[in-house]
Parts: sequence; structure tokens; C-alpha cells
Amino acid sequence: MNPRTHLSLIVLIVANVLPIVGVVHWGWNVFEIVVLYWFENLVLGVINVLKMLTCCPEPEEKDASGQPLPDYLQSSNGSALVHHGSKLFLIPFFTLHYGGFCAGHGVFVFAMLGPKTPAGGDADPFKKMADWFSSFPESDIKWFALAIMASHLFSFFHNYIGKGEFRKTTPPELMHAPYGRIVVLHLAIIFGGFVVQAMGSSVGMLTLLIIGKIIIDAKLHLRAHKKLEVNYQMRE
Repeated sequence: MNPRTHLSLIVLIVANVLPIVGVVHWGWNVFEIVVLYWFENLVLGVINVLKMLTCCPEPEEKDASGQPLPDYLQSSNGSALVHHGSKLFLIPFFTLHYGGFCAGHGVFVFAMLGPKTPAGGDADPFKKMADWFSSFPESDIKWFALAIMASHLFSFFHNYIGKGEFRKTTPPELMHAPYGRIVVLHLAIIFGGFVVQAMGSSVGMLTLLIIGKIIIDAKLHLRAHKKLEVNYQMRE
């Protein structure tokens, strides 16, 4: 494993271990944990937009010495104007599509696992979501959300920019990149959340849920970086 990827993985794991403090110290239940991981989806979406904005794949055609030709000498798929122009369509499309995906996911999480009304019925999930965001600045969860944001920003600057991954991908590839990770990860989290809720939100069960998320997330993190390298090598 590349040392840079190894370091970003350590930062990711540390950020994901912190919610155990919330479980032990503040008595978090399964909802607080699952909604924190749902918030992470929003962070991943913002990071992906940054990746789409900054990606600049290396020219495919090379001269006799093996050096990439300048953009203006590329005969095919080398136009910087076409590459950057595609972002004008793909970034807004991704924002709307991914935003709708996260909104639907959030409605499900708040409706099924969110706090009940005093009468015992379920409140409007949109109101629950709005109340959660309005109380976010004063809540304990903000520190853990900030830690998750910091871990993904670290990966962005350390791997994507620092390791030159922005030269190994394209906007169309990035537009689809987050979905595989969050679908697999959050199906496991939601299923595990219902199991924990059914068995009682004990500290032990919630800790197991967090550990399970860390293991899956670490594997998907490594797979994403490995896939990026493989795709780049295939284009060479």
C-alpha cells in the first residue's frame, strides 16, 4: 500500500473511532450514529465536486521521448477546452442527482430512526431533518462531524492533490465514483442500525456497529484508490 494512502487511511480510521466517545460519554443511540454517517455522505459529495473542479487528466499522446504532448498538439481527446467545458454540465448534474439521492436517504433515516413525537407518532421527517440542522451548531455531534470533514479534506489534499490523482481521472469517472461506496456502506449501516435498535442500543452493540463501519469503510477506501491506479494504467 502506498505510504500516502496508508496515512490517509489512518486519519480516516481515527475520525471514525471518535463516535465511540459520543456513545460512552453522551449516551448516543443508534440514530445519532447513523445520522452522523449520513452527514458524511454530504461531505463526500462536496469533496467530489472539488475533485471534478480540479481534475486535469494528463494528455494521452506523447512525443518521441515519451513526454506528453501539449494540449494544442493533441489530435484526439486532448482539448483542454472540451475537458473543462464538460464540467459546466457534469458538475451541476452531479450536484442535483447526488443531492436528491442524499435527500431521499436522509428522509428514510430520519423517518425510521429519528426521535418520536411526544404522542408516540412519527413527525414529518423533513421537519426532523430541519430541526437537526438548526440544532447542529450547539450539539455535541458537530465535533465528530468536523472530524469526519477534516479526514476527507486531508485525503483530498494528501492523496488527490499531493499524489497527483487529479491527473489520473476525468469528470465522467468522478461523477459516478461516490455511489458505489455509499450504497454498500450505508446499506450495511442501516441494516446494522435496525439490528442494534431491535436488540437494544447498548454501548457494546453500538460500538460493534461503529467498528463494522470502520472495517467496511477502510476496505472501500483502499479499493477506490486501487481502482483509480488501475484505470489510469489501462489508459496509458
